[in-house]
Amino acid sequence: MFSLPQLWSDLVDWLSRHAVTPALDLLHLGKLSGDPRDIAAALLIAALQIAIIGFVFRPLETFFPAEKWTDRKLTLVDRNYTLLMLLGIFPLFTYLVLMPFSHLFGGADAATTGSVSPLALKTLVPWFNDHPYVLFAAYYVVYDFVYYWMHRTQHAIPWWWALHSMHHSTRQMNCWTNDRGSLVDGFIQSMILATVGLVIGVDPDEFAWLMLLGELVQNLSHTNVRLGFGRVFDRIFVAPKFHRLHHMLVDPERPRLHDCNYGQVLSVWDVLFGTALYGEPPRPTGVGDPVVDADNDHGLIGLHWVALKRFWSAVRRPAGWRPGEVAFDPVDYRPIPVEQLDLHALAHHLPGNAAAHATAKETAIGESATA
Repeated sequence: MFSLPQLWSDLVDWLSRHAVTPALDLLHLGKLSGDPRDIAAALLIAALQIAIIGFVFRPLETFFPAEKWTDRKLTLVDRNYTLLMLLGIFPLFTYLVLMPFSHLFGGADAATTGSVSPLALKTLVPWFNDHPYVLFAAYYVVYDFVYYWMHRTQHAIPWWWALHSMHHSTRQMNCWTNDRGSLVDGFIQSMILATVGLVIGVDPDEFAWLMLLGELVQNLSHTNVRLGFGRVFDRIFVAPKFHRLHHMLVDPERPRLHDCNYGQVLSVWDVLFGTALYGEPPRPTGVGDPVVDADNDHGLIGLHWVALKRFWSAVRRPAGWRPGEVAFDPVDYRPIPVEQLDLHALAHHLPGNAAAHATAKETAIGESATA
């Protein structure tokens, strides 16, 4: 009798035995604490995710675009970064960091070692043991709730925004944009979510599928497509129209309008905590800060370098730890509270022109200083 879980296990075993283990041995990584099956599973999940993005979400952008572009060149760095992340960096990170971290604190061996977290959902509610699909849904609700507050913190703390702003800097938000982000930011997020997973008793295989579900919904929500889920389901799940408003450019007339729609999969958190925004027409995406907008002038390495410079400038200053929305000085990248800037001046800088970026920022700073 056909069994999908068994088929998946067989595919993981085959890939691990014939490709992953030989490659790790060649790189002298085979004796590390991770399990080669973990990296094989991560690669298969990545291949599935890339196929869905390429063959489902990407065509939607062609036929039902929210914003029409004559040239998609700014999307190429997002696509290349997604391929690098999913087929290289994330599987290795899973093998070298996440899975050993899980095993160290119980994780996959919890059932035999007795090291189950006292806050594990199966411990708190034994009924879940007989209802695995309901348990998985409960895991996801917790996971998504933590992600919502983590995401709000990424925008609220200047040093974290210095990293996360790399994700928001894209002017052409598209189906590949979800994985556009600083590696340091990704590491922090992964460790927070992995820790939460351990605390509530998620085993590594379940965590991988939780991640896939979250990533696929985010790939869809970043897709440049006119798609909503209707009056009722838009209040429960994050649709592309909903998340696009989170990425919109700052409106100088309504400067707090973009402070909205932080949910990953469930928009219900935004509804409950007052950050949901509906009913606005589609808007251009990107960041009004010219220093961050200049990310679009860089490739993969340059993107990470300028994000790290912003981060280092912010994290070593007291201003980098004071909550609030900031922009960054064009000279030394120090955080500047947005209320000190002339948003109308920032809104008129010329995209793609580094000199214009610096001039616009200096004008905004100068006008705010003389006001």
